[in-house]
Amino acid sequence: MNEVLLRSLTPSVLGILVRRGADFAAAEDAVQDALIEAVRVWPADPPRDPKGWLITVAWRRFLDATRADAARRRREDLIDEGRAPGPVPAADDTLQLYFLCAHPSLTSPSAVALTLRAVGGLTTRQIAQAYLVPEATMAQRISRAKRTISDVRFDRPGDVATVLRVLYLVFNEGYSGDIDLATEAIRLTRQLAGAIDHPEVAGLLALMLLHHARRAARTAPDGSLVPLAEQDRGRWDTKSIAEGVGILQAALARDRLGEFQAQAAVAALHADAPTAEKTDWVQIVEWYDELTRLTDSPVVRLNRAVAVGEADGPRAGLAALAALENSLPRHAAVAAYLHERDGDLAAAARLYAEAAHKAPNLAERDHLTRQAARLNARRSR
Repeated sequence: MNEVLLRSLTPSVLGILVRRGADFAAAEDAVQDALIEAVRVWPADPPRDPKGWLITVAWRRFLDATRADAARRRREDLIDEGRAPGPVPAADDTLQLYFLCAHPSLTSPSAVALTLRAVGGLTTRQIAQAYLVPEATMAQRISRAKRTISDVRFDRPGDVATVLRVLYLVFNEGYSGDIDLATEAIRLTRQLAGAIDHPEVAGLLALMLLHHARRAARTAPDGSLVPLAEQDRGRWDTKSIAEGVGILQAALARDRLGEFQAQAAVAALHADAPTAEKTDWVQIVEWYDELTRLTDSPVVRLNRAVAVGEADGPRAGLAALAALENSLPRHAAVAAYLHERDGDLAAAARLYAEAAHKAPNLAERDHLTRQAARLNARRSR
């Protein structure tokens, strides 16, 4: 295998796909797939025209991905047209594909990354952001996962925990990212809940429903983000909230607490508060303590710092935040909020601007930029 040849051909092949109409991120992923296939096939059957071979395979992979994305969007449209609470009958084999990609021969992180890319439709960059790793690192992880399963039989599907993790990340990307995958994640989680009697499956479904219930109030008419404390709670979907709370209560009653149930409990406390001022922050801190015990996640600790700042005052929140690495995504945004509540407008404005520069999407960047501008205007009066 001539790896130097492959590297030399990559820019040209990528450029041809883009000129044919593929967007750059999708073209990158398709070319990466073609390179992996070349590594597997060429040693035994080298092509006469390596560049032509790569272009053909990459273009086919791009078309396959485009068709899969179109099919997924059609399913989302059907759900939006007639979405109702309760179990959803199985209509396709997407959930089965999730299980198959979560193959026992893969580590859990590799299986999740591969499934998000191959079935969930997320880009390598989006997956890397979800895992808090560089894009190049995630690309290598996905490539290794593809090589690992290239010659195995898919007769031993993966475990439920891995599939839950994938569905959770797909929902988060659909809820807060640039691609609308949230309703698809809910649909699949309903299918899973109908097939498997497990409190964490129920916990994840409850979490999704409770978050999705607030979606209509998350943006203003001009598309700007509306923080939770400022949202019009009259626009929240009360039926989804009631369904989510009912599912969560039944799951918690089984006394087999897991991270998705704990996250859903936090969401339920927000949904239960008639106003932002009446939110039970003390109980939310207690649930974040449980989540920290279950996951030891830096993201959980970051959210806990916000809750501590609300329950015990901004300086207590800043003290909790000080124990975390400032390179953590959204660390600057949390610090800005807590400094503003503590009255340090100069530090808050600077941190909001820093957070805007690091924001993962345009809507969040615009929101943080406006926050910085608002504080700078106050300081100049």
